[in-house]
Formats: sequence, C-alpha cells, structure tokens
Amino acid sequence: MTALALVGTFVPADRVPIESFADAFDLTPMQIRVFRRYHKLGTGSRSTEPLEGLLRLALADLALTPEQSARVRYVLYARSFPVVVPYPRNPLHEVLAEAGLGHAQAFSVGQQACASGLLAVDLAGRLLAGDGDDALAIVLAGEKAFTNEARLVVETSMFGEGAAACLVSASGERDRLLSFVARLRGEFDGGHDEVAVEFQRIYHDALGEAVTAAVAEAGIALEDVAVILPHNVNAIAWQRTCKRIGFPLERVLLDHVADYGHVFCADAFINHRTATERGLLRPGDRYVIAAAGAGRGATFSAMVFEH
Repeated sequence: MTALALVGTFVPADRVPIESFADAFDLTPMQIRVFRRYHKLGTGSRSTEPLEGLLRLALADLALTPEQSARVRYVLYARSFPVVVPYPRNPLHEVLAEAGLGHAQAFSVGQQACASGLLAVDLAGRLLAGDGDDALAIVLAGEKAFTNEARLVVETSMFGEGAAACLVSASGERDRLLSFVARLRGEFDGGHDEVAVEFQRIYHDALGEAVTAAVAEAGIALEDVAVILPHNVNAIAWQRTCKRIGFPLERVLLDHVADYGHVFCADAFINHRTATERGLLRPGDRYVIAAAGAGRGATFSAMVFEH
C-alpha cells in the first residue's frame, strides 16, 4: 500500500502583500479588501532563489541517507503550469544530478494543474507496486510566480513561491494511502467568461463530492476524518465546501492561506509538514488531502491517508 515515508519543504521568509499587485492587475481598493477580509489572502511567499534553488532546498530537507538515495528509482515533478522555465533549460535534471539522484527516471506531471501533486503520488505508488522490490520514488513540487498568470487569479487566489519533496514507498506503517478519487471535468476547458462562471458555481459541490467519495472509498465516515489538508486557494472556498458536506471548518488546516498563499502543487505537503509538527495527526488518524486544478479542463481530487 502506497505510503509517504518522508516529507521535506522549503518556504522562504520573504512576503509580498496583495497591495503590491494593484497596479499590474488594476485592482481597486474594494478588490483588495475582498482579498484580505473575505478570502483571507494577505501575502504570498517569495524567494530570491531561482526554481532550481527552491527544488534543491526542498530535496535537502528530506535528508535522505545514501541508502535511501540509491533506492530512488523515480522522480515525479508535479507542477501547475506546463512551462516553468525558458527553453531549453531543464532545472529538474540539474537538481537531481547535483543531489546524487541522476540515476532515477525523472519526468513531470502537470495534466491536472494544481491537483497534479496528488496525481503524482498515485502514479509513484503504481510505479513502485509494479517493481516488486524496495524501490522508492520522490514527488517534487514548487514553482516560481514568474508571470502574471502565475502570480494572481483576480478575485480568487494569489500564488506563493516555495517547494516540497515527498519520499514515496510501495508500503509502510505510517501515512498509508487508503483511497484516491479524481473527478475530471473536461467541459471547463477554455477561458470563456461563461465557462469561468459555471466553474465557480459548481466548484464547492464538486470539491466536496470528491472529498466524500474518497472517504467512502476508504471505508470510513466523514466524522472519522481527523483533519483535511487543503490546497490554499482561499479561505471562503473551504468555508463553503465544508458547509456543503457538513465538515467542521476548524478541522481544515487553513493557517497558511493568509501567509504563504497558494504554493501551487506544494500546498499538500507543506500542510502535511505543519500538521505533523503541531501534533494534529496522531498514530492511526485518518486524514484527507484535497486539491482542485483548473487549466486544460478542471480536476477535483482527494486522497485519504492513515497516519
């Protein structure tokens, strides 16, 4: 059974306030107040490190032993955007070579936009299950907010910079994957206004349905879930989703929404690290990691783990 063996993260100390986007995005004072008071988005994390620096620091935080490094057979880079650096650079392979992981098969996973981190964990587990030995995989996540599209989604979310690395094993005693549900909605492909309006209309119901379906597939009830580790899109999205499914909002880890912003596909692992460090997860607790992605269509996905 797929398990998360280790989680490493890097979130820079520097922050940019939502007010700094006013000129570039023609934000009105009212829109800024909505971001801060309604969505609970105030700042986003920023780093002077280039992309390879972010990934390098997250990998270093895993603190792999030489024996673990030698067992890493796959590295999956989960990302929200199809292009993250100018051609022909490839920071993923540069970072892996420096970390002594150049022997691993490495590729990117981005088909589900900001939900690609969960997809990468599922794919890593499937690859390892097919190997039938003690091989390991690493899921990497993290991007730079290097374009306007990667900085802000007006009236919805602001992106933060950071990175995470997750060591995945085919089995384990902790953080075992119990279920994975991904709902693909191809009708939301395209940038037309009517598509965006419909996406916002169904968003909370669709995300809530993915969560409840994953919980049911894991063979537990919603009240058995200790905590939901969300993607940090904004606070109001989770307030509405929790209301739809009848889950206590105080058991959703929203601490980093206002501080870090939405750190692309790394949210899940950053929130996992926080939940572990704060003692929010005890041995045997079941928890949900959930995410939504929009780009080439939409994805609503959720995973249930046992700590």
